[in-house]
Amino acid sequence: MTIVFGKRRLRITPFRVIAAVILAAGLYVTFLRFWGGLGRVTNLNDQFPWGMWIAFDVLCGVALAAGGFTMTAMGYILGIERYRAIVRPAVLTAFLGYLLVVAGLMFDLGRPWQIWHPLIMWNPHSVMFEVAWCVMLYTIVLSFEFSPILFEKLGWRSPARWYRSVAIIFVVLGVLLSTLHQSSLGSLFLIAPNKVHPLWWSPLLPILFFVSAVMVGFAVVIFESYMSARAFNESLERRLIVDLARFLFVSLIVFLAIRFQDLLSRGVLQYTIYNKMETYFFWIEQLFFIIPIWALSRPALRINEKAIFWSSVSVILGLVFNRFNLSITAVIAMSEYKYYPSFLEVFTSLFLVTFGVVLFWMAVKYLPIFKHKSLPSSVKG
Repeated sequence: MTIVFGKRRLRITPFRVIAAVILAAGLYVTFLRFWGGLGRVTNLNDQFPWGMWIAFDVLCGVALAAGGFTMTAMGYILGIERYRAIVRPAVLTAFLGYLLVVAGLMFDLGRPWQIWHPLIMWNPHSVMFEVAWCVMLYTIVLSFEFSPILFEKLGWRSPARWYRSVAIIFVVLGVLLSTLHQSSLGSLFLIAPNKVHPLWWSPLLPILFFVSAVMVGFAVVIFESYMSARAFNESLERRLIVDLARFLFVSLIVFLAIRFQDLLSRGVLQYTIYNKMETYFFWIEQLFFIIPIWALSRPALRINEKAIFWSSVSVILGLVFNRFNLSITAVIAMSEYKYYPSFLEVFTSLFLVTFGVVLFWMAVKYLPIFKHKSLPSSVKG
């Protein structure tokens, strides 16, 4: 079905109809949240103040945006020329991801109008302070890394030349800042060893958070490339996808090796066989990681695009389960208080994801995202 507006034609598709309904309803939920307060839309309370919005919108959102720093590091710092074609879609995903993380924080904070306080109220002894500054600075860096795409689209040559002369600074800053806060998000839970189930609490949480972010960064780039190919006929070279699958395979093995070695060294491996809810959730999480390892270890599947795509989907779901388990399942298991996300909490996260997908769709449609131009020799190092 097509609607005509003057000389423009708008094609009505199921995706557009569903997205429009979700966005319209999401605006109403947003009104309820900011007009009526947290109690109108959430099941959060003083005993359980961190719920789905922190687990999904922040912890998952930051990790799923890790493709930006992963690809820029490989393409420009490590100097692997062929991966520079991946940088633009990865930076776009990261930029949108961090903007949505900030939006998610605005929903979650009791006083969102005070989100600027870390700028002037410094507390260098707080991990949350470090996370706040790194997220804020990295979002600014991502806006600069994204700017050449706009300059190219608008034909602004002078700003483009200026950015090329200083691009390496933003590339290095982006990798540094993202590395710092990806690990620091795990550090937030280090102060609560008695409030987080032993299957997820670990002194290695900062390392596990960083390794899992790098791992899921490869998965997200594969996922967005496959979906873009289906929607826009714009995708990465098949050779690059196969290469990314190899990196994904290795990072999966590294992550699970650290994970189970940590459980063994802390003497808590027996918790993996107890007949309890948290045990079942633990193994669901691990299956999402183990199945891709099995698939990508087989030569025939390792070069099959559909197998690689579904492996990346499994890794993304495993990461989401991991962050949910750590921040919700593990805390409920050690607490006398129970928490279940309200429907409006779930819908708010769906609203933010849909908004991000629509923005990504518009960017790929109207901007040169998959049309890569190499940076100058000053950036190539």
